[in-house]
Amino acid sequence: MKQFSAFLILCLILSSCSSTNTKKLTFGAVADCQYCDQKSRGVRKYSSSHKKLAQCVEHFNKEDLDFVIHLGDLIDKDFKSFDVVLPIYNSLKADHYHALGNHDFDVADELKKDVPTKMGMDSKYHYFDKANWRFIILDGNDVSFHAYPKESPEYKYAAEYYKTKKITSPKWNGAVGEEQMKWLETLLQESQEGNQQVILFSHFPVYPKDPHNLWNAKELVALLEDYPCVKAYINGHNHKGNYAEKQGIHYLTLKGMVDTPENTYAIIKLNQESILVQGFGREKQRSLFIK
Repeated sequence: MKQFSAFLILCLILSSCSSTNTKKLTFGAVADCQYCDQKSRGVRKYSSSHKKLAQCVEHFNKEDLDFVIHLGDLIDKDFKSFDVVLPIYNSLKADHYHALGNHDFDVADELKKDVPTKMGMDSKYHYFDKANWRFIILDGNDVSFHAYPKESPEYKYAAEYYKTKKITSPKWNGAVGEEQMKWLETLLQESQEGNQQVILFSHFPVYPKDPHNLWNAKELVALLEDYPCVKAYINGHNHKGNYAEKQGIHYLTLKGMVDTPENTYAIIKLNQESILVQGFGREKQRSLFIK
């Protein structure tokens, strides 16, 4: 009888562990709200973006979400634009995060350093764990022309980087810096050893080849491919959206909210076998299988 009781307790423990490891996660994702109080330009409806964001947040608050991520360019320009859209985004009931976009730094030079703090970010790049998943948020503005004052050492370094590496990608993109790359590799090594699955978030795409990609996209993709724990890389920046799969990694670009009167965002559901993208408005439905 004692042996049976011990066996039953062991089964319950194993069942509990299995349940934890296979816990399904659901999160909301939106890209390029890009609000600013200015006239529309082409398909971009800047001054109505906050209304679309409010609709999105209202929907998200009705769902049982583990978190929400905005994939950069919360504003189009002007520091005062944050005062319109941040209260809307911060009304989310679920934990919510930002990836920094290039337009988030389209503010006066003296205010560029204040952008992450204004957005409630302790660091420009960071990570968090939920169940057996690790979520890594990268800063693609690490090496860039737009995130720093023009006379700063960081701006001058970006100019030298762009010149010496003979970059042809537009100057409104950027790169993940050397220190951040080392930080990322350490996290991926830990995740691989800890049997975690990894999804990365960034504003800038890295694959497939596109004018919007990071300056050092090839270097970053090569690093990700060294770690089978990496399952997806999700970003914004290219408002048309995009998708490709390479070496078992899904590269998903969400469409920009600022474009057209129609809204666009996604609710993404994770389990051990798949990444289900439930698109709303212009965003597509996708079933991405995990290898």
